[in-house]
Amino acid sequence: MTVGPVEYLVVAFPGSRFTGAIAPALAEAVASKAVRILDLTFVYRGEDGTLESVELDDLDPDDLVSFEPVEGVVSGLLNSEDIRTLGESVPPGSSAALIVWEDLWAVPLTAAVRASGGQVVAHERIPAEIAEAAVAAVGPTG
Repeated sequence: MTVGPVEYLVVAFPGSRFTGAIAPALAEAVASKAVRILDLTFVYRGEDGTLESVELDDLDPDDLVSFEPVEGVVSGLLNSEDIRTLGESVPPGSSAALIVWEDLWAVPLTAAVRASGGQVVAHERIPAEIAEAAVAAVGPTG
């Protein structure tokens, strides 16, 4: 079975209440088959730096409604050490969603590379601020 690139994203929000505001965009990405959610974990980092994992069952039902459309296999790719390490990047007094997904759009490309005897030797993300600055420097295209 060919697997596309797997990536993770940590999205932090001030405060301790998850509003589900990113869920519609995430659900759209899943529905369009661009990605498949492999893991989804929530954490809260206290003002004192302590980290608490929040299970889906522990979230306020009003907040969970927005997450119901998100389909995918939540497989537990993030272990407790991963969650602790990623959670340390969350500012104190903030909550965060830790999302792991597979880039389904890249599966045919990955399969073609392997079928032709090739291999992926590097795959990195350019930080958003660098990419945005480079695009802004070029100006509008079209």
